[in-house]
Amino acid sequence: NLAALEAVLEAVDVHGVDEVWCLGDLVGYGPQPDECVALVDRRSAVCLAGNHDLVVSGAISSSVFTHDAGAAAAWTRGVITPPTQEVLDRLQPSGERHGVELYHASIRDPVWEYVIDDRTAAICLEKQGSRLSLVGHSHVPLAYGYDGDTFLGGMAGADTELATMPGPFLLNPGSVGQPRDGDPRAAYLLLDLESGAARWRRVDYDVQEAQRAIREAGLPLRLGARLAEGR
Repeated sequence: NLAALEAVLEAVDVHGVDEVWCLGDLVGYGPQPDECVALVDRRSAVCLAGNHDLVVSGAISSSVFTHDAGAAAAWTRGVITPPTQEVLDRLQPSGERHGVELYHASIRDPVWEYVIDDRTAAICLEKQGSRLSLVGHSHVPLAYGYDGDTFLGGMAGADTELATMPGPFLLNPGSVGQPRDGDPRAAYLLLDLESGAARWRRVDYDVQEAQRAIREAGLPLRLGARLAEGR
């Protein structure tokens, strides 16, 4: 979703961030994969592979996807250029940056596991070796962790602010290009590593422009319709 990506990068530039981190799924549902991959590759200090990236690159069989996801992945594989393929080929689904653990999906399964409930989050936190980890995959902004002996968990809507020290905490910034929490605005997370402050933010973008591009590419129309509903 190039329109959403450009809006988020413009917003983070206003904040004057030191680095941009991407947790994966650069391609898969959107009609401008080359442009999105090139922009993320240029702007991000660290970028992970998502499950869609791995299917499009050929690292995972396309048979794992059905319906719209399968159709979009097949379309994407047919249109990406060699430079995009080269970027996708070198991405991995997990990583680390400045002491923060990074996973596309989860610490137990960096490609496929959804961390969207208290039990799964608590198990992942037990396995976590650092104070803080970030995950993506679910397209939902979430926060799980411990305040002393008290377990905290749930949605992190727009303008949620959280102190993550001493932790441990597991955070999901939500989705730039296809939010699924009922809020159609593009989502991102501001993280201050020195203070431990985490702030979830949303930014408007031209949804109709994104929908038009999807229609013109011949991708499933449902992929455009869902953008207006944040689902």
